[in-house]
Amino acid sequence: MGLFFRKKSDEKMTREEMQKMFCFQCQETAGNKGCTVRGVCGKDAELAGLQDVLIYVVKGISEIATRGREVGIDNKEVNTFVVESLFATITNANFDDEVFITRIKSAFSLRDYLKEQIKAANGNLENLSDAATWTCSTLEEMKEKAPKVGVLSTENEDIRSLRELIVYGAKGLSAYLKHALVLGYYNSEIDANMQAALAKTLDNSLTVDDLVALTLEMGKYGVDGMALLDKANTESYGHPEITEVNIGVGKNPGILISGHDLKDMEQLLKQTEGTGVDVYTHSEMLPANYYPAFKKYKHFVGNYGNAWWKQTTEFESFNGPILMTTNCLVPPKDYYKDRVYTTGVVGFEGLKHIPKKADGTKDFSSIIEHAKKCSAPVEIEKGKIVGGFAHEQVFKLADKVVEAVKNGDIKNFFVMAGCDGRAKSRNYYTEFAQKLPKDAVILTAGCAKYKYNKLNLGDINGIPRVLDAGQCNDSYSLVLIALKLVEAFGLNNVNELPLHYNIAWYEQKAVIVLLSLLYLGVKDIHLGPTLPAFLSPNVAKVLVENFGIAGITNVDDDMKIFLG
Repeated sequence: MGLFFRKKSDEKMTREEMQKMFCFQCQETAGNKGCTVRGVCGKDAELAGLQDVLIYVVKGISEIATRGREVGIDNKEVNTFVVESLFATITNANFDDEVFITRIKSAFSLRDYLKEQIKAANGNLENLSDAATWTCSTLEEMKEKAPKVGVLSTENEDIRSLRELIVYGAKGLSAYLKHALVLGYYNSEIDANMQAALAKTLDNSLTVDDLVALTLEMGKYGVDGMALLDKANTESYGHPEITEVNIGVGKNPGILISGHDLKDMEQLLKQTEGTGVDVYTHSEMLPANYYPAFKKYKHFVGNYGNAWWKQTTEFESFNGPILMTTNCLVPPKDYYKDRVYTTGVVGFEGLKHIPKKADGTKDFSSIIEHAKKCSAPVEIEKGKIVGGFAHEQVFKLADKVVEAVKNGDIKNFFVMAGCDGRAKSRNYYTEFAQKLPKDAVILTAGCAKYKYNKLNLGDINGIPRVLDAGQCNDSYSLVLIALKLVEAFGLNNVNELPLHYNIAWYEQKAVIVLLSLLYLGVKDIHLGPTLPAFLSPNVAKVLVENFGIAGITNVDDDMKIFLG
């Protein structure tokens, strides 16, 4: 447990350093302390500052919106703006300064409109925080405000840690709410709860205990948000099915679609039908191959490449255009930059952006015409990988799984969900999968699977040893599977199962998944490859003592801990 109690006294920053930049929201943050000059993700100090200001005014809008609900005002436009703004600040989502300048100015207009509504309803707008009243009109004013409202503006380390944990949870949740929203699924109660939590991060009267409780509440909202998105995806496209996904290439030019947004996937497949252009998924879009609704498209070839961080080589060899639908964009290299298109909350200066039309649809004709002029993808691998083990599919296998456990053929389940990343230390997860006993099954979701989903790990009585439930939000499926096993074996809770959690994290969606698991009472979760830099020693101690949270060391020693 010593990993949690890292010394902080030598990490204090000067005021001059604070003026530059400070961000520690992702796993790759510099030195596992914080990026202070330029983000490892690629954002510069100015962009980081604009994102800090946007988060600040979003907290202020959340405070006002919470007041509005006291008099019956629940504004969907405001809720959508909050969700999209939070999502835009997730690691690797948007690198375009102008987007954030425009959003900050839009926030002021939307805030004033909401205030007028509340005044008309005789609501209370007294004693609002600075976040709810501050305004500006120039970039210089925004840059001047940034260090005053950024992460380090909260001086107490434990309060800062918990506030950021709540904010990062809200960022992750916002991604799931956005994906559901574009499919027409909306739950204003989740928005209300999330905004109330954001508003409370402005309240200096809250104690550490208050914020710990609020952090666990955010986990509940995470469960609700993932359930909403699961409903949206499955009712729109059917329940994922066990599927063999082609990882080779065809002879036609293609479009590579990356990210998480299944609505974009649907529209792209419809618009490319009959054009002679094939469609391939990349990284977190791989699970689109599992949905019945997409299998009817003959030009949907399969998946190309691996996790998000390999795009700087894989985008080059693909030859055709790439559509980035959500976060996971690496600043593109000049040798393929002209082939990268963005949509939704994604943005990067100089890239072509495909906007949403007034009716909610998108016109992908420009990227389709571009594809027609390109060569077919270069084949980088051959074969097939298997996935589609979301909750309904695994429920159909439940009897077979239970029988294998009772017979001793399956002795342990390992949840190895989460994110992949560039650090060489993440090869730990490949080695861990390879060294697991042959009677262990891996349950996975998210792009962490790319560390082992192409290994030949075999099966147990026809049950693959790697069961891929889908995207990071499909961690909800893993929870339902665990609860089904609890029921099948007549146990009291998931902690009584031979189920172990060895999770890789990278960005804020992994944070909301973690908080959701904690809310559900899951204990003894191991996080790696490093523990979050935003966890202060005291906050980490709370997580250790109450939930058994731990880091990772090396495969052999950790295997002994897990398997006794």
